[in-house]
Amino acid sequence: MTSTAQRKEADIAVIGGGVVGAALALGLARCGAVVTVLDGGDGALCASGGNFALIWVQSKGLGMPEYALWSRRSAQDWHGLAALLQDEAGIDVAHSQPGGFTPCLSEAELEKRATAIQRLYRQPGLADFRYEVLDHAETRRRLPDISKHVVGAIYSPLDGHVNSLRLWRALRAAGARRGIDYRASHVVGSIRPRDGGFRIGFHSGFHRPGHWGEIDAGRVVLAAGLGNARLAPMVGLAAPLQPRKGQIIVTEKTAAFLHHPMASLRQTDEGGIMIGDSQEDCGFDTGVGQSVIAVMAERAVRTFARLAALHVVRSWSALRVMSPDGFPIYQQSHSHPGAFVVTCHSGVTLAANHVLTLAPAIFAGQLPESVARFSARRFDVPPHV
Repeated sequence: MTSTAQRKEADIAVIGGGVVGAALALGLARCGAVVTVLDGGDGALCASGGNFALIWVQSKGLGMPEYALWSRRSAQDWHGLAALLQDEAGIDVAHSQPGGFTPCLSEAELEKRATAIQRLYRQPGLADFRYEVLDHAETRRRLPDISKHVVGAIYSPLDGHVNSLRLWRALRAAGARRGIDYRASHVVGSIRPRDGGFRIGFHSGFHRPGHWGEIDAGRVVLAAGLGNARLAPMVGLAAPLQPRKGQIIVTEKTAAFLHHPMASLRQTDEGGIMIGDSQEDCGFDTGVGQSVIAVMAERAVRTFARLAALHVVRSWSALRVMSPDGFPIYQQSHSHPGAFVVTCHSGVTLAANHVLTLAPAIFAGQLPESVARFSARRFDVPPHV
């Protein structure tokens, strides 16, 4: 039996304390909601721990133009989010939107990427998206340190990046100032309707098995990444998700030379070089593989020869949260009104939308029409006869 002291009322419980959950919780608290965040803690498979900190638009939305529009909206609103975090948390997240490059190391690669982006922006409603296909000479003019192996690049003025660690800290700090009750190592085991809301049962981490406590909440938001696949059916929702491993290399700090982010390469405001963008279908394995790291490093050095002289200070991997088509899943439950699922693999890019647009909509009880296509109902396709 759970005592009253172990239970705390909340207007809204957000399950998941990564970038997505923290952004939604902050947005909800700014609307005036009493918010509790239940997080799995350090042992959870948290995609946020391996994010590349890009605010990336140029390649988003082939097959779903609504996603391209949603990504661009967030990139544009990121200026406001950065100012908000500076004001509410006192933390400069080093937001910068100078435009991003995708360098190509062969004519075939450049042609393939140019064709893909042309197809993307020929979709309905995307005619005003700007991009450029650059040859080697123009790429080198804009990026003087580029190597001879780079035959050209795709450039979009919409792309940017932030300081990943400061973003996480700022979301948490701003949330704390807004009174968010953050509970680490609280793994949710059950969600049950009760008195027009929900009763959520959980236990405290992996070292204290069994039932540990409950809270009652008027609404619940599932923002637990890969954990949403387990949680969503508890409230009549579906979150068909699969992990995709990504590995990252970080070098020692060096003099500033790369002032534009790239899809797989960026220099942080502190001087280190981040190299990433691997995508591996290997289940829940989070080990670092030397063969993949070697390929990533080799491509980075072929892009910027000066990187060969830098020491690697660390490398790690994390699991992306991928739906079957790669696009977000946002949905409110029909059978359990007040229960929402929010899942995406671009939590940094979409953070501005989550704080400034999606959270107020959840607070109001109705998702905006602009995200209707992101419902998991798009996967309810009848089998072929």
